Amino acid sequence: MKPEQPATPIPPKNAGMGRLPPAVQWFVLAALSMVFAVVLEAIGIPAGLLMGPMAAGAIVGMNGGTIRLPRQFFFCVQFILAMMIAASMRPDLFATFSGNWPLFLTVILSVIGVSTLSGWTITRMRILPGTTAIWGSSAGAASTMLLMADAYGADVRLVAFMQYLRVVFVASAAAVVAHLWVSDAEAGHATALFAPIAALPFLATLAVGVVGGLLGRVLRVPAGAFLVPFAIGSALNVTGALTIALPQWLLALSFALLGWNIGLGFTRTIVAHARRAFLPTVVSILVLMGFSALLALLLIRAVGIDPLTAYLATSPGGLDSIAVIAASSNVDLPFVMALQTARLLIITLIGPVLARFVADRA
Repeated sequence: MKPEQPATPIPPKNAGMGRLPPAVQWFVLAALSMVFAVVLEAIGIPAGLLMGPMAAGAIVGMNGGTIRLPRQFFFCVQFILAMMIAASMRPDLFATFSGNWPLFLTVILSVIGVSTLSGWTITRMRILPGTTAIWGSSAGAASTMLLMADAYGADVRLVAFMQYLRVVFVASAAAVVAHLWVSDAEAGHATALFAPIAALPFLATLAVGVVGGLLGRVLRVPAGAFLVPFAIGSALNVTGALTIALPQWLLALSFALLGWNIGLGFTRTIVAHARRAFLPTVVSILVLMGFSALLALLLIRAVGIDPLTAYLATSPGGLDSIAVIAASSNVDLPFVMALQTARLLIITLIGPVLARFVADRA
């Protein structure tokens, strides 16, 4: 199951770029991605290798493109990103969370509550048909929400659109905030794309990632292809049993594939169908983002972390996009990922039940 991303919509009928052979579409997508990524990296936008391909994917998708990222590729992206983040985990993080768990739980539940309230409000105002807004406004567990929305007779295409749009807005805002916050002096030094790494740790890292990802799928853990390798890799890294090593070129490729997966979800069919839902969806997303920013201020005062770390930690998904942006910025990555992972787990457990409860009473 993809972390915090909706299931891939049904490809539209051939139109525009859809008339071109798939190979040509992939070439156009790759060329646009390279141009956008180079420009974003040049002006200092964190995670330009994610944001550029995401923008390129959206352009191709909305112009009739029919190509989609194969599931096997996205599986690889998930466990590679999971191992990348696991490499940054440290033992003292658990002490921080154990001492402040009531605060962190309050932050997470507040985000879930506001997103649910937003969906209920849109539903009561009859802006969108049926209970569509309730499922589409969920700040996470998107795949589960899509399945339940279908069972409740909601418009799955609108739900997918709302979820994709949230990911794009949150990721874009996080990248811009990170760019504005981090000065040139604070920015980390770039690592050579093809810098040599030790072969044995690299192979061991891949082995743990693949096995963990497959285990997550077999056990049907929500976002298991990401969370299970992340948990195993973190434990092995913290205990010193594994030295996680990943080449920069592989991470760059993973960032680009993740961007494509998000961007290509914006098909011409979905965008046309969701035209009426655009404004209320944007408003609800902005309200949720603003509320999350207020929660970040609470974390700054209570825990004493830096503002950018707090902002990324409280951003309402998607988990993988925030992970890439945090990894590309000068922040406390373990703290960000610990809070983001906790949010994903909690909303996966209670989000569908809460949304169903609200839908029955809307």
